Amino acid sequence: MDKKEFEALLDKKVSEVEDILNRHLPEPKGLQKTVLESMEYSCLAGGKRLRPIILTESYKLFSGSDELPYEVESFAAAIEFIHSYSLVHDDLPAMDNDEFRRGRLTTWKVYGDGMGVLAGDALLNYAFETAFGAAAGIDDALTLSRIVKAGAMLSEKSGSYGMIGGQCADLEAEGRGSDVTIGDLLFIHEHKTACLIEAALMVGGILGGADEKEIEILKKIGSNVGIAFQIRDDILDVIGNTEELGKKTGSDAQNDKVTYVTLKGIEESEAEAESLSKEAEELLKSLPGDKDFLSMLIDSLIGRMR
Repeated sequence: MDKKEFEALLDKKVSEVEDILNRHLPEPKGLQKTVLESMEYSCLAGGKRLRPIILTESYKLFSGSDELPYEVESFAAAIEFIHSYSLVHDDLPAMDNDEFRRGRLTTWKVYGDGMGVLAGDALLNYAFETAFGAAAGIDDALTLSRIVKAGAMLSEKSGSYGMIGGQCADLEAEGRGSDVTIGDLLFIHEHKTACLIEAALMVGGILGGADEKEIEILKKIGSNVGIAFQIRDDILDVIGNTEELGKKTGSDAQNDKVTYVTLKGIEESEAEAESLSKEAEELLKSLPGDKDFLSMLIDSLIGRMR
């Protein structure tokens, strides 16, 4: 697959995820209409749709099928709802205080910071409504057990010992300057960013029938990709531009954040991202199925300029 074919296929998969999100988002109506509208505004703001695409591609590796059953689509929507909620809360004045995301006003700037809090809360709750709602009407014990296991994994990776734990450490690291160590930073990157990418790979694998050894390999791939992805994000906050990124650059320095770049410099940060990427590629080769698209997706994410 060449770059042009990959980009065309990626566009197609992004469009498919958009369709899944539109089918699963609740209709904005009733006295709670505003929070439902803010959920929709947050989720349909565009983006790479990285996590649901990784989840569905991981499922295909192990199931041997390109067809996505309802429970896989439901988990794909759920993980994007969780990702969207995390961005809504990250942008709030009490967190990163960002006014733009993906080239438009952030949710709190449109609906107010109070409604921004509620929009994030609602998206998180609705993610698990969506994921476990897929079990309704399913009689097959194996499918049901996979849904429960996948749901527990998604909850763990997005919770206090996963993404939220990383956000906590990130928030408390602000203003500490030289007191922040590389170990602290790797904990933040592993939990705040990598955990949800790990979840995408592992949930897809669980639903597709991966065994325990394969799930551990998926976890390691997700960890490498997530950390490298965040290192690239740190680099782009220094060398990128607002027009390409769709959000303000230089916010890390403005918020007095220690990043991989501030500790290691751009050159060493680039080298580390590349090393993590290569290890992830080698691990991916050990798994079954057609991995060409997933491999190119990983390369594109870690080497991205926007």
